[in-house]
Amino acid sequence: MDLADIVGEAVEHVLTYTGGNTRRVYVTPIETPYPHGKLIVSRTDTRGIMTQCNPSFVDMSGYGEAELIGQPHCLLRHPDMPAAAFRDLWETVQAGRQWHGYVKNLRKDGGHYWVYATVVPNVRDGKIVGFTSVRREPSREKVAAAEAQYQEMRGS
Repeated sequence: MDLADIVGEAVEHVLTYTGGNTRRVYVTPIETPYPHGKLIVSRTDTRGIMTQCNPSFVDMSGYGEAELIGQPHCLLRHPDMPAAAFRDLWETVQAGRQWHGYVKNLRKDGGHYWVYATVVPNVRDGKIVGFTSVRREPSREKVAAAEAQYQEMRGS
């Protein structure tokens, strides 16, 4: 994330990921509405590195496809999302089960968008070879509930 890409007044955050890696992000309060009637789809390998994404994903993220492919999916992690939510996602899909939840994603321009995500393991010959995430338009009532829950989980 480059400060030159940010639209509007931003607050700087340093995110710490599993394994101790850190990343500086800039966040604005600007929400991009979910595109009605569209699905956002991406695929990753078993480590969460993006291998495919559809045009709706590219449009909503604000990144170009070439900027996304080969990058970790956590590129879109918004600092408002508690680490426990992603821990639950990873534990669920690595165990071979589907995960569903509301996710606030960070755009390249510092804004955000909410999705209702379903993540499924891709299984070949009995082995997980990657994951597919399909995002749908979220219910605004459920987004409000998720915001409150995530704020409580973060202790803020």
